[in-house]
Amino acid sequence: MTNATSTEAAATDETRGPSIQQLLFPEMKCFGCGPANPDGLGLSSFEIGGVVRATFTPWPQHDNGGGYLNGGIISTVLDCHGAAAVMLEADRRDWKPAPGQHLAYVTAGLDVKFRRPTPLDEPLEITAELTAIDEPEMTVVCEIHHGGKLRAAGTAVWKRWQPRT
Repeated sequence: MTNATSTEAAATDETRGPSIQQLLFPEMKCFGCGPANPDGLGLSSFEIGGVVRATFTPWPQHDNGGGYLNGGIISTVLDCHGAAAVMLEADRRDWKPAPGQHLAYVTAGLDVKFRRPTPLDEPLEITAELTAIDEPEMTVVCEIHHGGKLRAAGTAVWKRWQPRT
């Protein structure tokens, strides 16, 4: 099941053009942000005013059992949205993936703080900002907001992907 109300509309927003995911990795099948995964979350991120932003509306299946958004889905959204900011920066600096690889960076760690229950049936605003940029490693801070309140925040460290032989 796809979330056509929040992700497809954002992905085809005529005022913004294609999402970061569509531009940089259109064939990616990642569950959270892969445009080529019809069963995934379909997260679509855009740079707006120097900040990477997205809107995501959870599905009823994302219930944590108490009527709020599941923490695993929250973590996935934070990780995948942070990926958009990292991959956009890598693309700007021409830090290409290793030969035969699709991504230049992979998540090395993600620290998530759950601040308040996150609504299950309303659009959420997500932001991502890089706090450290270096070719071997980048750090990104992502936040989920609803109703003007911080619901969850994640700090992710992304490492340059070098396949081992």
